[in-house]
Amino acid sequence: MRITAVRTAVVEANYDWTFVRVYSDEGLTGIGESFGAPGLSSIIRQFEPLLVGEDPSNVDALWAKMRWAASGAGSQAGIVYNAISGIEAALWDLTAQSLGVPIHKLLGGMFRDRVRIYADCHAGEALEALDPLMMARAPKWVEGAGDEPVAITSAARHPVHGRAYGPASTADIFTPEQYATRARQVVDELGFTALKFDLDVPTAYTLDTHSGTLPHGEIKYMASLVQAVREAVEDRADIAFDCHWRYNVSDAQRLCYELEPYGLMWLEDPVPPENVAAMRRVAESTKTPICSGENLYMRYGFREALETGALDIAAPDLQKTGGLLEGRRIADLADTHYTALAPHCIASPIGTIGAAHVCAAVPNFLALEWHGMSVPFWDEIATGFEGPVIEAGYITVPTGPGLGVDLDEEVARRYAKPGEPFFED
Repeated sequence: MRITAVRTAVVEANYDWTFVRVYSDEGLTGIGESFGAPGLSSIIRQFEPLLVGEDPSNVDALWAKMRWAASGAGSQAGIVYNAISGIEAALWDLTAQSLGVPIHKLLGGMFRDRVRIYADCHAGEALEALDPLMMARAPKWVEGAGDEPVAITSAARHPVHGRAYGPASTADIFTPEQYATRARQVVDELGFTALKFDLDVPTAYTLDTHSGTLPHGEIKYMASLVQAVREAVEDRADIAFDCHWRYNVSDAQRLCYELEPYGLMWLEDPVPPENVAAMRRVAESTKTPICSGENLYMRYGFREALETGALDIAAPDLQKTGGLLEGRRIADLADTHYTALAPHCIASPIGTIGAAHVCAAVPNFLALEWHGMSVPFWDEIATGFEGPVIEAGYITVPTGPGLGVDLDEEVARRYAKPGEPFFED
């Protein structure tokens, strides 16, 4: 079997869901998903001449070939790995289909046949739609899109990820009541046993969104959000909170201290991820577990953080860290330090199921993220499931050949991003 083509399609969902399809001369195709980024589909297609004519089952060798071919563009991190990750996942799907086995069989087999999912609840409301630069947008599935003015609800209010966003004052303050209401809905009505909220949201006490500092009043208000969620779910669910790399070390330490009574599953990215020593200082100062990893690339990006105790929980994003096998390697590296794996995931069901195969195959798995609560067609876009993809907070890992599911191209075309190619078209 030989590769004949590599094609892309992009669906405009809460983020850009960028799909990769690898074609073979035997009629089989494999599908993967890449973490969205500016210009990503063009980068993916640049790899096609490198892969055509190759045996798709040589997944690791082709991964290395792509990595070193793109080394001039940055061999350690960056958007090129978003592209490689999606292609690599499609190669695994194609290879496993050709062998008649599910992907997890090629990653070592199953430790578990159900994967626990944690629901990302954002800031108490659904985060509806952001473009690759995290700017609010109104795709046609968002209520009010096409009207004047465009009626985006929480997407217009939700802060753009990153350290320097603002403004510091806002008329829309996220309240403990909002957080508690969403928490009860997700646990009581949807059956999840783990959930996560944003903690870096505008408050009446916010003074400066650029400095990474937190006044005492803001820390206390953030703690009130956490307290509201804990009281809403009691001991029926684990809870985590995300800071999106916002704060300096000393204020992150002060925040962690205030959160210790609430028994968090983790606090995510309280400081920027590029300074491992800073992360370690925070982790060593608190009983609150520190989670990071969505912006670390490959096993090499996790090595120092794991070796120095900067991470309590590793959270690679398998749609950009290097792919499914690299996710397995990161899990193994984390396991040597007795560190749990909780993959970050903002993907469609295609990327989510790819990650689920990895989660099924590693011993130190904790929970896998679900970021699609606000997307009305999240379940519809994948074929191969009877009923919803997630049931009572778990995904049953597919046992059919390859990924075990496929993209419903009719649904995908309905929500395709304007101006992007759609596979063979």
